[in-house]
Amino acid sequence: MIPGTGKGAGFLSSFRYACEGLSASFKGRNFRIQVGVAALAIFLCWLLRVSCVETCVVLICIGLVLAGECLNTALEAVVDLACPKIHPVAKLAKDCAAAAVLVLSAVSSIIALIIFVPKLF
Repeated sequence: MIPGTGKGAGFLSSFRYACEGLSASFKGRNFRIQVGVAALAIFLCWLLRVSCVETCVVLICIGLVLAGECLNTALEAVVDLACPKIHPVAKLAKDCAAAAVLVLSAVSSIIALIIFVPKLF
């Protein structure tokens, strides 16, 4: 909703806001590393002639990890806004969000190994 209007943002405005969020996430070192790993995974799919289904699985993993990192960035911003001083509960919230990205990354890495290792040997 646009404050004071009772109306939601238009499609193009919503898309622009999403791009701003993506840009904010891209400023984070971890997000940039994950984009680099994603590019490598996509290149390996092409190079190793990975099947369409396996490529889709890799793309889903990439999307989940990057979306998780965007959510982690958003949660950290909200926690920092709500609690500018160090607080144990704020730390817990941030640590759990980071752990969620870690779990997504670990599972995605295992899936990548399952898909790519047999094709390399």
